[in-house]
Amino acid sequence: MKVTAEKNEQVANLIFGNIYPLYLNRLVKNGRTKEELDEVLKWFTGMNQKTLDKLIADKVTYRAFFKKAKIHPNAYMIKGVVCGYRIEEIEEEFELYKQCRQMEKLIDELAKGRKMEKILRQEKK
Repeated sequence: MKVTAEKNEQVANLIFGNIYPLYLNRLVKNGRTKEELDEVLKWFTGMNQKTLDKLIADKVTYRAFFKKAKIHPNAYMIKGVVCGYRIEEIEEEFELYKQCRQMEKLIDELAKGRKMEKILRQEKK
């Protein structure tokens, strides 16, 4: 599927603090923890726990959330399909939408029981 400007804007205006509990509920049902979710989010965004907690509590939009983020340099290694969108085919003009889908891919992998060292992509040496 192709991302549209409208879809990008719709996601940008979603409240991260409202979506976070949905991510957490899904993970808990699959035997994962809040700590694991936060570890993945901190790896991806470069945030510390205090910043992450504040952005959740402040009910910021995805736009504001990703503005605060310093996306991990290995994020380019996150590939695959999420919600019908192939991450590596999302155009650069929709960077926020791509970041959202990359984050959701990491959360999906966590929910499916993938090992943390595989989720937190590392360069092969």
